[in-house]
Amino acid sequence: MTQPQENPNESRLERGKRVLAEIDGEAGEKVIAALADIAPGFATYLFEFPFGDIYSRPGLDTKAREIATIAALTAMGNAAPQLKVHIEAGLNVGLSRDEITEIIMQMAVYAGFPAALNGLFAAKDVFAAMDEREAAAA
Repeated sequence: MTQPQENPNESRLERGKRVLAEIDGEAGEKVIAALADIAPGFATYLFEFPFGDIYSRPGLDTKAREIATIAALTAMGNAAPQLKVHIEAGLNVGLSRDEITEIIMQMAVYAGFPAALNGLFAAKDVFAAMDEREAAAA
């Protein structure tokens, strides 16, 4: 996948919604929907800043941005729900399961084994859920 296309007529919110849908697909929609009853306005911030402003900047394609995001969330060690969303996004933008596993394993060097283990278990959960969805669809 390449860099999201710019449309000068789009607002930050419109651009963010479009980019989120392109990158995260269903997983991103679930995050936004989960905020509806507690902080619907926060969803606007998620659309506008990370996706409308940052992800849509020139300089890195979406695959590179997801590599960075998966690495950062793994290194944090305490963001499993967000990491799972971005593992799925990484797959959506062309990363392979092996590449995602390697990204997470690389974080053991910089963030420690516990963070890498947490990341690997998050990836295992995402991969298993995807396998189940694919088997159910077949």
